[in-house]
Amino acid sequence: MGTPDKRGILYGSGLCPFDFAQRICKNIVMRSILCFGDSNTYGYIPGGLGRYPFEKRWPGVLEMLLAPEWRVIEEGLCGRTTVFREADRPWRAAIDYIAPCAATHRPFDIAAVMLGTNDCKCEFGASADMIAQGLMKVLRVLMSEVYSTTRVLVIAPPPLCRGLDSGGDFGFDANSRAVSLELAEKFAKAARETGCLFFDAGSVASASPTDSVHMDKESHIALARAVAEIVRREFG
Repeated sequence: MGTPDKRGILYGSGLCPFDFAQRICKNIVMRSILCFGDSNTYGYIPGGLGRYPFEKRWPGVLEMLLAPEWRVIEEGLCGRTTVFREADRPWRAAIDYIAPCAATHRPFDIAAVMLGTNDCKCEFGASADMIAQGLMKVLRVLMSEVYSTTRVLVIAPPPLCRGLDSGGDFGFDANSRAVSLELAEKFAKAARETGCLFFDAGSVASASPTDSVHMDKESHIALARAVAEIVRREFG
């Protein structure tokens, strides 16, 4: 992957002005991807050190890999679940936001949805089957709000790492990890049943041992490359 142009990356995008000029001069029809997820889509740096810059988090890397034909729309929120609501942060459940989110950004060509990690928190006591059922509810609402030509890509998140026995700062424990290890299989089934594309992020990326939850920058790059290949395969 090339290094972003140091002469200036436009705010809110990983593209330099030259890329936008290419789009205009070549009459390129720009396609768009909605990346909808939790803190691993937001770009939370393992260990609570802030947020990776656009060009380091996977949606930003994805845009640079697919430039100049594609634009990425970021919708990553720390703590986001499928349908489970925390008592003090109920608005983080995707089921309550996915409809207005899709309506705001449509039309877009692909929606890449990576959820499930936060559903594994101790407080919810959810099994992998319950989380997959929650995901399917989110997918059905999303698909009711987008155009018939929009493809939906379900991404199973990387499993939690070992070292969560004490629960830590994020509310996970050893059982949370066990549940997270089952998500890829359950999500693949959910994707088939809803007619969505599927990718297992755990096949190329992993949670950092720093906090056992969040991806490091190498995993962001690996995930972006894998998703870029899916996009090229589906759209040529």
